[in-house]
Amino acid sequence: MRNGYNGQVLHVDLAKESWWAEELEESIYRSYLGGSALASYFLMRELPAGVDALSAQNVLVFMTSVINGLPLSGANRYTAAAKSPLTDGFGESEAGGYWGPELKATGFDGIIVHGRAEKPVYLFVRDDDCEFRDARSYWGQLSGEVQDGLVEELGDKRIRVLQTGIAGENGVRFAAMTNQLRHFHGRSGLGAVMGSKNLKAIVVRGRKKLTTADRDQSRSVLKWFREVYDQDQDTMHELGTPRSVNILDSDGILPSYNFRDGSFEHADEISGQTMNKTILVNRGTCYACGVACKREVEVPERGVTAKYGGMEYETIAANGSLCGCHDLPAVAEASDWINRYVLDSISTGATIAFSMECYEQGILTPEDVDGIDLTWGNSDAVLQMIHKIARREGIGDLLADGVKRAAAQLGHGSEHFAMHVKGQELPMHEPRGKRGLAIAYAVSPTGADHMEAPHDPFYEGFDNPHNEFSQLGLNEAVDRLDLGPKKVRAFFTTQMVWSLYNCVGMCDFVGQPIGELTLEKLREYVNAATGWDISLVDLMKVAERSNTMARMFNLREGFDADDDNLPSRMYEPLQNGALVGKALDREEVDSALKLYYQEAGWNEQGVPTDAKLAELHLNEIPEAVNDA
Repeated sequence: MRNGYNGQVLHVDLAKESWWAEELEESIYRSYLGGSALASYFLMRELPAGVDALSAQNVLVFMTSVINGLPLSGANRYTAAAKSPLTDGFGESEAGGYWGPELKATGFDGIIVHGRAEKPVYLFVRDDDCEFRDARSYWGQLSGEVQDGLVEELGDKRIRVLQTGIAGENGVRFAAMTNQLRHFHGRSGLGAVMGSKNLKAIVVRGRKKLTTADRDQSRSVLKWFREVYDQDQDTMHELGTPRSVNILDSDGILPSYNFRDGSFEHADEISGQTMNKTILVNRGTCYACGVACKREVEVPERGVTAKYGGMEYETIAANGSLCGCHDLPAVAEASDWINRYVLDSISTGATIAFSMECYEQGILTPEDVDGIDLTWGNSDAVLQMIHKIARREGIGDLLADGVKRAAAQLGHGSEHFAMHVKGQELPMHEPRGKRGLAIAYAVSPTGADHMEAPHDPFYEGFDNPHNEFSQLGLNEAVDRLDLGPKKVRAFFTTQMVWSLYNCVGMCDFVGQPIGELTLEKLREYVNAATGWDISLVDLMKVAERSNTMARMFNLREGFDADDDNLPSRMYEPLQNGALVGKALDREEVDSALKLYYQEAGWNEQGVPTDAKLAELHLNEIPEAVNDA
């Protein structure tokens, strides 16, 4: 094992039940670091353009980083990537937990899955070895049953299980993947890719110890973090991501009733504070992380146990306020079933909200929806729809393809109620009140994504003398409702920071501006792990390289600048809340996007210029892009 990384990735051919290890040069790790960037490198190299995302030709990539598995809080996240069956473009999703560090301990830094198995299988990856095992007995089982069954079969409670669920088996285009039942690759429908390959699970168990090149320096960073981080003062630890419910509601940007409203009259009933007082039983965490932001809830009368963890903010808003539901125990049950079926909670709630508005408008009739009363606020209907979608039964078969495809089939103006970008449903954050999200949603290669960059309220603090991003040239406060050149510049720069986090596997809740870890300390830790002397400029170039490669992937799949658009509802006034009457302006959004293209080194069609590709050492990869 080299310092910080193993130097090899595992290739698996499911059709042939064969595997091989590929040795990687140090220059590859220096250029990509791991995570999103290295996953993109393999997608561009291994995947032909134009393949069906649910065909055997798609490849599914899992990639750790040069610091993944080391004992720094937040440094445990890893990337999954493939062509997305939801958008037919670049698909990427990160997850935390314990699976990534355990994979590193097997001696592999990543896994590239090729082909399709003849019958359901699971992979058992151990120290420098991979075994193919029969998974037919697990096919059709809920995630908890699969987890328990694999632990019993292998006789080892310390195995780490990554699996797709019944939703993935059924080809739900927003099916997710989960490791240890609580940590999710939610977006892009990668669970459907896994299911299409007849790959039920990847079990990892490693015993190799990770080392760092400079033990004293790595310990110094750990010591620094312990000194600056105060768990008792951290609301992320105390309330988790559900802390956002009341904050966003008071700001008038809590998505409600399918993004018609920016405030929910029952917001406090589904807030993090109410969760703490009622159904919260424990706070979970990820590998070596002191923040412990994960929620664990129980609602015995509804069969909800802490086995599946608890709800994040996105789950609460998507299956709560977005659908007009305010019964927190019912939302907890919805979350529980979403986890058991292994669905993306955002897209699930968004498709149900879409169906509710179509029902309200008469586009969907009671007969169309199997007699379910799809009126706003009906929590029982939300639960019924989750079962229908996961099993592709009745109306669920239509919605399982996502709102873009569902609206195209329904017609009758339903497209207006389909809140998506590039086919991926909008997350639970409102661009009309956080204008940087208009750029984020439009240019995100995976479709609408709230994790492209820090959100606009953080930009308002850039004039603080202790602002971490002043070293990147961001030292002026920018109002959250601004969408001019200062906002574009702030977004582009901070987008590169969060892209960097995805390359090294750093949690956004630990890195600044949300958390305490500074960019300089992150740089020190990368160098301590690897023995390199990489600069902050170098790190930011890795991030830009990753972002540009994702753009290149979409261009070769037929996307262009016209796909960088927002739902028409975003240009309509919010109906209530603190920002009632506020809407985006099309000309302002178009101007911001053009400026973003220029800053990114793209032409007016959104294609990276030859100069930008040469700068990022990408000019030899994108043969198909030159014809885009």
